[in-house]
Amino acid sequence: MSAPISNIRPEPDRVLVDIVDYVLDYEITSALAYQTARNCLIDTLGCGLEALEYPACTKLLGPVVSGTVVPHGARVPGTQHQLDPVQAAFNIGAMIRWLDFNDTWLAAEWGHPSDNLGGILATADWLSRNAVAAGKKPLTMKDVLTAMIKAHEIQGCIALENSFNQVGLDHVVLVKVASTAVVAQMLGLSRDEIVNAVSLAWVDGQSLRTYRHAPNTGSRKSWAAGDATSRAVRLALIAKTGEMGYPSVLTAKGWGFYDVLFKGQPFKFQRPYGSYVMEHVLFKISFPAEFHSQTAVEAAMTLHAQLKKAGRTVEEIERLTIRTHEACIRIIDKKGPLDNPADRDHCIQYMVAVPLIFGRLTAGDYEDAVAADPRIDALRDRIACVEDPQFTRDYHDPEKRSIANALTIEFKDGKTLEEVVVEYPIGHKRRRADGIPLLEAKFRTNLARRFPKKQQDAIFAVSLDQQALEALPVHEYVDLYVM
Repeated sequence: MSAPISNIRPEPDRVLVDIVDYVLDYEITSALAYQTARNCLIDTLGCGLEALEYPACTKLLGPVVSGTVVPHGARVPGTQHQLDPVQAAFNIGAMIRWLDFNDTWLAAEWGHPSDNLGGILATADWLSRNAVAAGKKPLTMKDVLTAMIKAHEIQGCIALENSFNQVGLDHVVLVKVASTAVVAQMLGLSRDEIVNAVSLAWVDGQSLRTYRHAPNTGSRKSWAAGDATSRAVRLALIAKTGEMGYPSVLTAKGWGFYDVLFKGQPFKFQRPYGSYVMEHVLFKISFPAEFHSQTAVEAAMTLHAQLKKAGRTVEEIERLTIRTHEACIRIIDKKGPLDNPADRDHCIQYMVAVPLIFGRLTAGDYEDAVAADPRIDALRDRIACVEDPQFTRDYHDPEKRSIANALTIEFKDGKTLEEVVVEYPIGHKRRRADGIPLLEAKFRTNLARRFPKKQQDAIFAVSLDQQALEALPVHEYVDLYVM
């Protein structure tokens, strides 16, 4: 006869406690983390502004009920929308993720920590506007940067040793958890209430990765993080009412996250929470491409120049071999028809073929008009990926964190071009000196898509001034982005 299950409510799981203690008590002292967070802020918002050029994105934005305007609501940058913080978080989150051009974190689990900005900025803006209306002090942009650093750290540190993709779950579960924790702190919840909020994030049924993989790749991958960060705001607000939590949400035998969704395995941790993730985050600077392909695209651009100099064409290529790492093969090594832009920006063969042919890779190159060029699919069929075990080891090495790709072209006449190897993309910490001026130029370009020159200059000036930005009230900064 089996023993009855105890109904004594346990203490909260250690994972929950560590997250909450970090958001409440840890002081960020790293100047590098704050500087990187500022660069992350401008790059992320710039990505959102570029996404506003795509009707597939803008059709999802605005209030749930058309015409709704929320007094003292959060503003959505680059638009005239003023919304409740939950819907504003969805809007901002969907914008910044739409083109797969914001920052990236690669480990056992990959993801995009700046996805959390949707919930962070919407909540901070809403709180600030209501504070000013009540004659109180608003939050500052330093509060936003601090929340960004902490959300990056929570998402990234859990991702270091725990692969959610291996069990079929999407990485946006970590966006929801991280956003819930930092938003709950911004809302002024007590320690116990934040524990409850984070437990509610884990107890949700989590998103399947099926919308990121053949044969179902589709546009949900572009708004899934917006959905996750907005859900985080909703859960934090629910917890603020005093709604109960679930202390053993991860460890409960038979019914907890570990047993139901993680094959019974507890989470493993490589390091305590600090500011490591923000300091080492990867920026997508040159190409709107899934990050495992960034170095391959850079190598393809080099080969395009070599082909042009040699008077060769892509039609002369017999075979192109991509020497790569395991994660690249598992996620974006894709054959067969590609049905939509979301399918194409997760196919390394497509992302290599386009720059070889055209000498560029832009967000527009994933659209049907460019994809219809028959040379792309013809070249894709001649591109093959092979794993280099050393590249895979270096990918996981915390001291290297490389994302290496190497391309070799063999021509039909038997001749070859020397292999082009790129270990670290331009957005890697090891290439910050080269990357940051280009990141700022990318921001300038994205501001110009939406605003007149005077408004561009005002945003750019304060955004590049660390001290001035940190002191600025959140609603005043967001107002700079209002159309």
